[in-house]
Amino acid sequence: MKTNQKLTYAITAVLGAYAGVSFAAAAADTGGIEEVVVTAQRRSENMQAVPITMQALTSETLKELHVSTIEEFVKYLPSVSTASMGPGQSNIYMRGLSLGAYGTQGVGSVGQWPNVAVYLDDQSTQIPGRNLDVYAADLERIEVLEGPQGTLFGAGAEAGTLRYITNKPKQGVTEASATAGYSTTAHGAPSSNVEAMLNLPLSDDMAIRAVVYSDSRGGYIDNVPGTFTRKSTDVGFQLRTGGRVPTDSVVINNDNIAANDINPVTYKGLRVSLAYKISDDWNMLLTQSYQDMQANGVFYQMPLSSDGGHLNPLEVTVFNDNITTDKFTNTALTVNGKVGSLDLVYTGAYLIRDSFQIQDYTNYARGVWGTYYQCTGFSGSSVTKCYSPSSTWRDNTHNTNQSHEFRLSTPKDWTVSGIVGAFYEKRDLTDTNQWQYKTVPECVVGGPASCFLALDPSQAPKFNGASMNHFYQFGQNVGFVDDFKRSYDQSALFGSVDWHATDKLTLTAGTRYFNIKNQMLGGNIGSFYCKLYGSGTLTSLPNGSTCNGASAGYNDVFSPYGTNLDAQATNHSKSSGFKSRFNISYKLDEQTLLYATWSQGYRPGGFNRGNNCVLDAVSPTTSKNNPQHQYCIPQSYESDSLTNKEIGWKTTLLANHLQINGALYQEDWNNVQSGIFAPQLGFGNLTVAVNGPSYRVKGAELSIIARVTQGLTIQGSGSYNKSELVNSPVLRNNCVGADNQCGGTLGEIITNSYVSALAPNVAVVGIFGNQGDPLANSPKLQANVRARYEWSVGKNDLYWQIGAAHQGESYSSATVAFRNTMPAWTQYDASAGVAQGPWTIELVAANLTDINKSIYTSSTEFIQTQVPQRPRTLGIRFGYKLGAQ
Repeated sequence: MKTNQKLTYAITAVLGAYAGVSFAAAAADTGGIEEVVVTAQRRSENMQAVPITMQALTSETLKELHVSTIEEFVKYLPSVSTASMGPGQSNIYMRGLSLGAYGTQGVGSVGQWPNVAVYLDDQSTQIPGRNLDVYAADLERIEVLEGPQGTLFGAGAEAGTLRYITNKPKQGVTEASATAGYSTTAHGAPSSNVEAMLNLPLSDDMAIRAVVYSDSRGGYIDNVPGTFTRKSTDVGFQLRTGGRVPTDSVVINNDNIAANDINPVTYKGLRVSLAYKISDDWNMLLTQSYQDMQANGVFYQMPLSSDGGHLNPLEVTVFNDNITTDKFTNTALTVNGKVGSLDLVYTGAYLIRDSFQIQDYTNYARGVWGTYYQCTGFSGSSVTKCYSPSSTWRDNTHNTNQSHEFRLSTPKDWTVSGIVGAFYEKRDLTDTNQWQYKTVPECVVGGPASCFLALDPSQAPKFNGASMNHFYQFGQNVGFVDDFKRSYDQSALFGSVDWHATDKLTLTAGTRYFNIKNQMLGGNIGSFYCKLYGSGTLTSLPNGSTCNGASAGYNDVFSPYGTNLDAQATNHSKSSGFKSRFNISYKLDEQTLLYATWSQGYRPGGFNRGNNCVLDAVSPTTSKNNPQHQYCIPQSYESDSLTNKEIGWKTTLLANHLQINGALYQEDWNNVQSGIFAPQLGFGNLTVAVNGPSYRVKGAELSIIARVTQGLTIQGSGSYNKSELVNSPVLRNNCVGADNQCGGTLGEIITNSYVSALAPNVAVVGIFGNQGDPLANSPKLQANVRARYEWSVGKNDLYWQIGAAHQGESYSSATVAFRNTMPAWTQYDASAGVAQGPWTIELVAANLTDINKSIYTSSTEFIQTQVPQRPRTLGIRFGYKLGAQ
């Protein structure tokens, strides 16, 4: 019997068991299921009265689950999945609407805007490839709104919204709490954490609340001793030397950095909020947040070493130190007031986020261009010597996000009630990436120099007039640079009206008019001809220029190889329109809500770094300086869109001791933005984005909470999502100009010399897959169940809790290039504790069976990497509370 079948039967048995329990004893006690108040519709409501599919992890739930980061709590959210290379490097998906992640190198420049909006209170925070990794300290709740939320939450909420809602200061209340913990990690180093909160009234009308935290998590990945030796199977040798490896090739080892537990991570942060009651009708809240995440090493394992030997789980062979830092500050102001009988809300926020990452990239030497940047010559017998394969990439991003929103709403009990608002958002993202893989000496006469010589340090460096973000000179080992600034301005007007036609029937209609300005400036620069072609002597370049190449522009201010996006007419775009939502909800009785929804979502388009072309499949030329083309990369790509049709129900039964919520839905995702990284198919060594495929997801979701007895609560949730490609897009011949000698489509066979030696007869018609293929990170089945029992002995309050989470098999990519299969997994957690007065002590265990399954598999580093669950952790936690909580 398969694992997922076993889990399905187990969950069915558990849910069936407590669904059939006689609730006579439970109904007699007063402890029903706690009401959860949410703001999913921009007003405070009981979650059971909100006619959308959503989940809420309250402050108490987060404490019970002992989770602090998205990788920890997402497994308890049906229909939500992630693809992550480590802390601060996650992509969030809902209902399986994902084409896959492409790692974090250069993602700020080339990545599509996420289709799930991530909010810190009322501030949108998402950027491509690096969703804000908010540490869940002193949160009121986490809300997960599934399906398009484009009407109230705008662009980026295409597939759904995840909201971190912080605890606010309490007027007239003094309270404090502190927790501290220590845990061991199987196969790894120990961890420790501390968190403290203080709520303090400053006057009758003013209060302050502050939280501070530090969490140091031990590493568990081992960098084992290994070597990197060039092989005849390296793609560059296959394409350029017929598989011959020069005898004069440098072999490297990682002895100087080989170590155990190389991936520790630390979260440190604080948040201070000041609340002021201006009058009976007006109040304001000012919040300042800061977080600093520091991580070392890598968070993946490698099944094979860089030289092909088998590795054990949790082992890698990397040849350079790896570092990730991610810092953010966020300043937010909220003002609430009354205008007559209407409620007025203003929210404004300013987010500053900086991240830096350096990662080992030595396996790039196995790729298409590795040998070119590390060996002399170009092809055949001219490749006589290969220098060190040691390589890294560096990524610097700086993100600012300013937003303002006004909302005006009527009392909810009006026969016709509603909300209107105006919104403005400005995002700026600067991204500079250096790929440091050029180890062959530069072809320069007269002494050391660099292809990337900066201009006057007082001026920003330029490449053919392109805007650049930095002033420094790039090093000689830099082979390629991305230096871009993406700007995104959105203004919107929105409204939603509820007509309470009867006491039971409510009709809702909402729409949002948006206007988006999108721009990308900067350039990418390559050192393509800045190399020594001979084996120790200065020789001429392939096109006949002299070695220093001054007359041809080589080794000048910048190499001429690159793209100036400023000069392209398509480096900016505008889009506008309406996205709407219609909803019918019917209260069958006071305990049962039925609803049907039709809703739309959207996200903005973007730009590619250049428009290089794939060589002609029909009439390939042997001249590398004048190739004929069949397909040229588009300079920009458009918005995609999502339409959702859904019916659902929410029930509260047996005197509030049983809740059963569910939904059935169909989502149509059209003209989907698709990233392609396929150098082996002739697309060059860049990730490019195009529109084309369309997908359909049919799914169902169910969640159940049961207060079986006064002390026992059992809850579970699950989802089933079947996704499929519904069209057959191909990249059609779009050649223009005098060199157009193309024919047919890219469905024909590529036979040019760059590809034929590696993979002759590669068909590109199926790069998006075939009709019926599923989306990426889209497991058909996700489920979780947990049970908690609480009781008292004298002055002691005790509890135990067990839980299980399951995720089915999925692909890492919806496109065929670099597609990997990720296996199904089931994880078990448990905890137990005792409280006496203000003190608590708990024993916590996560990943009890110590499973090691890949939750994200990638080949974008030119070797397969697998991100496993954190190994089994066993810990103890102490807590203290002062005052009302």
